[in-house]
Amino acid sequence: MGVGISVLLGIKATVLFLIFVSLQNLDFTLLSLPFLYASLVSLLVSLASLPSINLPLLLSKNPDGTFPIWSLIIFSPYLYFVRLFSYLRRFTSGEEPYTEICEGVYVGGWPSSVDKLPPGNPAIIDCTCEFPRKEEFKGHPYLCVPTWDTRAPQPGEIESAVKWALRKRAQNRPVFIHCAYGHGRSVAVTSALLVALGVVEDWKKAEQFIRERRPCISMNSVHYNALEEWSKHRLSTPKRNEVMNGSSGVPSSASGRPRSDGTKNRSD
Repeated sequence: MGVGISVLLGIKATVLFLIFVSLQNLDFTLLSLPFLYASLVSLLVSLASLPSINLPLLLSKNPDGTFPIWSLIIFSPYLYFVRLFSYLRRFTSGEEPYTEICEGVYVGGWPSSVDKLPPGNPAIIDCTCEFPRKEEFKGHPYLCVPTWDTRAPQPGEIESAVKWALRKRAQNRPVFIHCAYGHGRSVAVTSALLVALGVVEDWKKAEQFIRERRPCISMNSVHYNALEEWSKHRLSTPKRNEVMNGSSGVPSSASGRPRSDGTKNRSD
């Protein structure tokens, strides 16, 4: 989202509140109440997603990617809005749902259906706090790293995700790292994974490596700071020899669909 989720949701909360006030002035009391509620939810999410607070646990997304019923009810104005916005944006943008960055490593947006998932029964790293894991993906190995849109996973979360992905690649299983649109959160984790795999030397080169294959990526200063901090303290070791001699990191330009033979705070 353009200038950061906190600002956008703050604007949304203000607009919804103004609609509520206008309807109240017109004596449409019952009709105005949903707008008041949606405004309060937007304000709460806006505050919780501030970098100084950064509380994705507010939405209570479970480690298995599901949401408790109470969260779906209380935060429904936000949770269902982002899903609808995702469908509309994907329909109008024309972006590929995923891109193969190197052999067995994919990055992309929220897989809302089976055709939005890369081939090969991939392990899934979910970097969203606002989207659910679809029921049809229950058989896939899954790791949830709940993160607000336009924000970044903590360095320790990046490290844990990288180690998890390395184990899956050692089993020769593809790994799909996704956020909402495959622009920011997922790209940050993928950048770290490419460094750990030995495909590139550092996260800055990893970003360029990914951009060459998925031009729509757009990390921001929050992602850069998290990656820089991760780089200073990371424990995962490069796997350059394994990558060059094995099958876990051979560059590929495949994008979006299975092959026939087999700054910029934009929303991620």
